[in-house]
Amino acid sequence: MKLLTTHDNAEDNDAQLTSTVVLANDADPMDLPLNGVNRIDLHFPKFTDGRAYSQAFLLRRRREFSGEIRATGDVLVDQLAQMERSGFNVAVLRADQPLDVAQRVLASYPGYGVGRYQGDAVQIKPHFAHTETESAGS
Repeated sequence: MKLLTTHDNAEDNDAQLTSTVVLANDADPMDLPLNGVNRIDLHFPKFTDGRAYSQAFLLRRRREFSGEIRATGDVLVDQLAQMERSGFNVAVLRADQPLDVAQRVLASYPGYGVGRYQGDAVQIKPHFAHTETESAGS
């Protein structure tokens, strides 16, 4: 997952204004036209509001959106692992959240790769299912 400070996000927004959609928390991602969209910003108005997790999951799994899903707003360091599992691939940290701490926290959960027992929005099958499928094909 790519991590951005609010300053980095402002600079990045200037460079990428085209093909970006900002989806409101109460909007249904199933109704969003995705033609030509490369990035979708989902907003957390406060850290206790989890609607953006559901939106990201729906965009990845049901809509099969492969572009960038960016978390904005009240994004805290301890939310990053769940955001990544829900389908976010970029997070803009709240101004008081240190980037170095966020990087350490995220490194503690290395993509839920080897040894994971659950699938997520990006990797639907758990790790052991991939291993069993590959072994059966040999």
